[in-house]
Amino acid sequence: MIRKTFFIIYAFMLCIPTLKAQLKRTAVCPVFTVDVLNAVLNDGLNPQSTIGEINKSFPCSSEIQEQASANKCAGIFFSDKGIYFFTDRDYIEIKENFTGRLSLPLMGAKRNSLFKLLGNPKIKDISWDAYQTAYGTLVLYYNKLGKINKLQLSSKNTEALKLCD
Repeated sequence: MIRKTFFIIYAFMLCIPTLKAQLKRTAVCPVFTVDVLNAVLNDGLNPQSTIGEINKSFPCSSEIQEQASANKCAGIFFSDKGIYFFTDRDYIEIKENFTGRLSLPLMGAKRNSLFKLLGNPKIKDISWDAYQTAYGTLVLYYNKLGKINKLQLSSKNTEALKLCD
């Protein structure tokens, strides 16, 4: 009987260090819902939102660049979700791996099917079009098949637009 009690106490003593372990919460990211015509996301975020405002609504970023450097613009990035907020340049970039929802089905749309949705572009290039909007500028990029593979929503007009590489 003393032997069993000793064994139970010994086993309990071995388990005590593991009982102090803390559970850590993984930041859950809500679904990004983008209103393309108004440049508004979920909780009213827009291209002029700060890193702090974005991080409060979406605490699951893959990278935060507080200050711009010679080779990187400042912003908060969600590369696994396909959305990037360039806070120092006041624009949002959405790439083809975007996992959220767009108010207009632009991603993958053909270039010549956009007139009904957006009208004529203000500036046209071989691989992109820039549309003047109520909030600033919507830039659409096209792949070799002429389908949209990237969007940029900027609070700036086409003359003041400054994008990152």
